[in-house]
Amino acid sequence: MDDPGLPIKLGPVSNSEYDPPPTTEVVREAVKRARRMAEENARRIGMDRRRFLLSSMGAATTLYALAACSSDSKGKSSAKDDGGTYDIPPDAMVDPDVALDTLGSDQPIIDVQTHLLEYPNDYTGFHLGSIWQGAKDCGDKTLFECFNTETWIEEVFGRSDTTVAVLSALPTVGAFDPQGNIIDPLSAQVMDQGREQLTELCGDGRVLVHGHAWVNVGELPAAFVAMEEELDRFPLIAWKTYTHVGDGFSLDDHMGLPIGEAYLSKVEEIGPPIVCVHKGFGSIGDAPFADPADIGPAAKNHPDLSFVVYHSGFEPGIPEGPYDTAAPNGGVDRLIKTLESNNIAAGGNVYAELGSTWKVAMGQPEAAAHILGKLLKAVGEDRLVWGTDSIWYGSPQDQIQAFRSFKISEEFQETYGYPELTDEIKHKILWRNSAKLYNIDVARVPCEVDAAGREEARMSTSLGNWTYGPQTATASRRQFMADHPWAFLR
Repeated sequence: MDDPGLPIKLGPVSNSEYDPPPTTEVVREAVKRARRMAEENARRIGMDRRRFLLSSMGAATTLYALAACSSDSKGKSSAKDDGGTYDIPPDAMVDPDVALDTLGSDQPIIDVQTHLLEYPNDYTGFHLGSIWQGAKDCGDKTLFECFNTETWIEEVFGRSDTTVAVLSALPTVGAFDPQGNIIDPLSAQVMDQGREQLTELCGDGRVLVHGHAWVNVGELPAAFVAMEEELDRFPLIAWKTYTHVGDGFSLDDHMGLPIGEAYLSKVEEIGPPIVCVHKGFGSIGDAPFADPADIGPAAKNHPDLSFVVYHSGFEPGIPEGPYDTAAPNGGVDRLIKTLESNNIAAGGNVYAELGSTWKVAMGQPEAAAHILGKLLKAVGEDRLVWGTDSIWYGSPQDQIQAFRSFKISEEFQETYGYPELTDEIKHKILWRNSAKLYNIDVARVPCEVDAAGREEARMSTSLGNWTYGPQTATASRRQFMADHPWAFLR
């Protein structure tokens, strides 16, 4: 494929848990400008266009165009005057060393939200990837290969700087084998097999596994027995829960099924004492239960548990500006409000996670500055953790590169009290906070190459800069309903 696409993937795409937001005028103009600039820059340095678009220089070119278009749309004299921007020196677009200095690093990356899909070899039922096939060209691969462990390894570890990845549970129990047995294409067993597969390639320590906690599906005692059995079988590092898919419930029992307190008590009893819960992205599922209002009371009542709030309460389409305690928005502010109301201070037992949130926001630099700034003030620089929701968005490298180069303006720092995004804070978000939370000794994680070696591997791949998730609201909803039929049974 001669055209791999822009290396910073700005088009509409979803993880199926929300409707892909429409492409903004700023992004449309940035894409056009970046394509033109990439053509010119590749020709200027005598590089094959495909390799250029797979390189850090191509990524720098795209981010430079996005920053300029965002600035132009606000009538700013310079991108540096925006609330948030990508700090790309012009030389990074044509000099490989400057590009790597700007967008690369030999620091680790710990991604706490990744996914894959594995179906049995004889499975002939609905494969959710059949809906996504129209979103990208899988080449000669079958649907089974497009989303399987091998592709996940190549996209996450081969094509990005990710050092350690968490395979995180999905609310997926909608497929059945010929005998009528439920198939979960990302069960704890599938995740553990992925861990073992990478261990064979690189040694141990690079893949961590979440446990499923389906406490709102079926009878609660049976769900607790299943949790105990799963914990006995697999090296789980945390429990993943979806309160808004299936019969809704809240962690503090203020609405829905009265199972939240019992569930948290069970986690306290058996461990590990980390609860990861989807909050935000409520356009699909039972939206009121995706509200993070229960996080503050639950964290207050269970101080010995750590709560990792996946997506940080973000909702596409909700404007993200400065936090106002008297008028919180319907997105990230909800998480901040519940922490504030329950005296959960920065550095407490609540972590905010950026999976899909950063992917959506990185095309809106000013909103991204507010999101990061607000969260850093609310949970603290030691409690914001990196996640990408890959492989739905293809390789997470573009998210990593965009984050490394992102800046919050001095104006926003002075006006709203946001911290400067120093390298130290970025390293905390990208790996140190998760390393401490999950007790990961990154110095002992094997199979690493330097930044230049990873760059060459990315430019030599046969894959393009693809996304795998649905690109329209219709496809997203069709996929979710097909994959979660039990969620609509009342």
